Amino acid sequence: MNNTRIEIMDTTLRDGEQTSGVSFVPHEKLMIARLLLEELKVDRVEVASARVSEGEFEAVRMICDWAARRNLLHKVEVLGFCDGHASVDWIQRTGCKVINLLCKGSLKHCTQQLKKTPEEHINDIRKVVSYADECDITVNVYLEDWSNGMKDSPDYVFQLMDGLKDTCIRRFMLPDTLGILNPLQVIEFMRKMKKHYPDKHFDFHAHNDYDLAVSNVLAAVLSGVKGLHTTINGLGERAGNAPLSSVQAILKDHFEATTNIDESRLNEVSRIVESYSGIMIPANKPIIGEHVFTQVAGVHADGDNKNNLYCNDLLPERFGRKREYALGKNSGKANIRKNLEELGLDLDEESMRKVTERIIELGDKKELVTPEDLPYIVSDVLKHGVEDDKVKLKSYIVNLAYGLKPMATVKVEINGKEYEENSSGDGQYDAFVRALRKIYKVTLGRKFPMLTNYAVTIPPGGRTDAFVQTTISWSFVDKEFKTRGLDADQTEAAIKATMKMLNIIEKEYEL
Repeated sequence: MNNTRIEIMDTTLRDGEQTSGVSFVPHEKLMIARLLLEELKVDRVEVASARVSEGEFEAVRMICDWAARRNLLHKVEVLGFCDGHASVDWIQRTGCKVINLLCKGSLKHCTQQLKKTPEEHINDIRKVVSYADECDITVNVYLEDWSNGMKDSPDYVFQLMDGLKDTCIRRFMLPDTLGILNPLQVIEFMRKMKKHYPDKHFDFHAHNDYDLAVSNVLAAVLSGVKGLHTTINGLGERAGNAPLSSVQAILKDHFEATTNIDESRLNEVSRIVESYSGIMIPANKPIIGEHVFTQVAGVHADGDNKNNLYCNDLLPERFGRKREYALGKNSGKANIRKNLEELGLDLDEESMRKVTERIIELGDKKELVTPEDLPYIVSDVLKHGVEDDKVKLKSYIVNLAYGLKPMATVKVEINGKEYEENSSGDGQYDAFVRALRKIYKVTLGRKFPMLTNYAVTIPPGGRTDAFVQTTISWSFVDKEFKTRGLDADQTEAAIKATMKMLNIIEKEYEL
């Protein structure tokens, strides 16, 4: 497998958009297409299905206009149908130059869905291919339901291929449309295709219904396919498609195969697609999950201190990330020391014992402890001002009245000097933050962090009338971090999290 070159076609914008509840507007599609082609450097992108809507037409037109100006138009593809001239004409009007023609790859789809004989279907396909060629549009074909075709009607699949092999079709794309195959079947069927048609370019398109999409993709590579279809975060119909992040890592590490993918941008692009799609990435999803580069067990942190004994080839830096060490009842002194080193804090053994006991106590209560919480825990446990707050909340008032915008008056002490401001906002917390922003940006002439995410949860095991936990994500001077506050009142919890943030950024001004 050494130096095997694999072509990646990403179909996030077509098959990925077939995820239940997902719909990208045109400017989102353009942004994702730009990220895929320019940042991740995928070989091709499938951006839409023909004749779906005016919005899809506008999205494809925008993408093609952008791609043409960057000499990338040949990398943009649209799914089309055996509908005479209709799909080809639609695609041509958008400026796109590649059609991925959907054909029937199993006898039952041909006879039961189309109500046509194999000969009639082959004739229809050839007419579309010929017309596309006249229009100077490159043609790839999907053999839809190819996996069932190879299981139940292989003679039909070979009849179809024989009827099309002398055309100008550039790629034959073989989908496991219903996600029914296992890796052994993929190897068997793909090798039959390669044996019968050794000079043809085959792509493989996996679905994840049995959680085998990645395994099946790799089996296809072992069998000699030249192209793979993926999506960002594994989006796609039903259980989704093969996620690009996992496919890329395994191709490189286990098969030493070559792709054009820039791994360092995978995490960033995954987060943007997560935001646009509204489909959250599971915290334990390989490569891109929030926790996959977080060591929890203290013995792991101890081993990492001793020549990285608990690290593998999936180094977080490859993917634009860094390794973290969780704080909780399982963390132990090694994890805590790792986090303290990151913060520039050095404790003696007795202090470490007290802090460790406190974190274990919090973990037993199912409270979430973050690296940003650690200085406050140290200060609380040791009672001697290890963390001396530079920013203190002296007082605040928030008002909420029917028919009026919420108002807030805030007084804070920053490095021993008091400042007071008031503001209105779209909510009580928004008014509070706007008042703070006035102090920082107007009075002090400083930058103020951007709030990038705000989540309110009941701590695990909690009750709706007990504590709520507010977690706020911030962006400040190219740094991303989170702070958390716990209180019976949601606004008060958010304010606590905000004060933690202010003390964190104050360190930036001390440098």
